[in-house]
Amino acid sequence: MPTLLGLCKMEIPGTVEGYDFGSYLRAGGKAPGDGAALISCVAPFGEWERRRGGREFRGIRTSRYTYVRDLNGPWLLFDNQGDPYQTNNLVNLPAQQLLQAELEAALSAKLRATRDEFLPADDYIRRWSYTVDANGTVPYTH
Repeated sequence: MPTLLGLCKMEIPGTVEGYDFGSYLRAGGKAPGDGAALISCVAPFGEWERRRGGREFRGIRTSRYTYVRDLNGPWLLFDNQGDPYQTNNLVNLPAQQLLQAELEAALSAKLRATRDEFLPADDYIRRWSYTVDANGTVPYTH
């Protein structure tokens, strides 16, 4: 959104998250930000029901790695260059301990920067008055 607003020469409200990539798209050079994207699911939704493994999670995607944790701790770690189909989960492997710690620190920094407390889904469901189905999942709306 900040990029679209910037390209349209419109003011970007302070409440909008993200970066304006407009000058990067026009002239190249160094892209804004750190090259990592925050991945977030505040509550299971749609067909990803809790009974099918749906859960709240936060993660980070860099140019090489995808790292995700849920409320119980590290959940997924993939080397997207060596394993583009993400079939080999490296989380909690001793050989990946340093990498996992680095990605955890980067994720924690992103969460602090976005003021994301990473609370259980029920807290957000109450806070934002979400409707949930019998399985505790936020349904798709029509």
